[in-house]
Amino acid sequence: MKALSQRLRTIAALVPKGARACDIGCDHGYLAIYLTKNDIASSVIATDLNEAPLQRARQNIKKLGETNIELRLCDGLSGIQKNEVDTVIIAGMGGNVISGIIDRCSFAKNNALTFILQPTTSAEALREYLCQNGFEILSEAVVYENNKLYSIMVSKFANSTDITDEGFYYIGRVTPDTPDGLKYIKKQQKRLLAAAEALKNIPEKENDYKHFLSSYNYITKILAE
Repeated sequence: MKALSQRLRTIAALVPKGARACDIGCDHGYLAIYLTKNDIASSVIATDLNEAPLQRARQNIKKLGETNIELRLCDGLSGIQKNEVDTVIIAGMGGNVISGIIDRCSFAKNNALTFILQPTTSAEALREYLCQNGFEILSEAVVYENNKLYSIMVSKFANSTDITDEGFYYIGRVTPDTPDGLKYIKKQQKRLLAAAEALKNIPEKENDYKHFLSSYNYITKILAE
């Protein structure tokens, strides 16, 4: 089997030992195979919206003789039944797409479920959705790969949130005590300052300007601490 990318290895390391996992949008099936082959997950349901990726995954699973992986053709979590899994992995999609998958799932608001989420874009939109819908973001890991920074979130439903500053949506639980984490935070700080400066003298954009500036100040304070 082709070696897993650093991004997928980081995701795998966050999966609880013995998990009954599902990998939404499994593509080639490498993550599912890695989880069962290394006795991390006891079983994996690997899904995809299209048949072609499932066929690739099916060939890889057969080649390596894995038996604890089930493939399903479905949209998001629509083909997963409540209590079939305890760990949901959704990686390699935009933050808004991931939010939509969770939002359409009737059993997502269940504190027995662990969500491992890796947005490729709009991470702040995903964090905002989670926080505003009672999910707690427990931790985040940052991986720098192919000249891109990826945040990987671990989240559970808590029916509450303690987030009071919108600046949180831009960096979440990322901390500056790793090189990649620091790089991620500084990138978001620079991005927010540029957004604020672009709107500074536009009266009709005053609320947006204040939002970006406040979030910039939130991040700057964290870096100073």
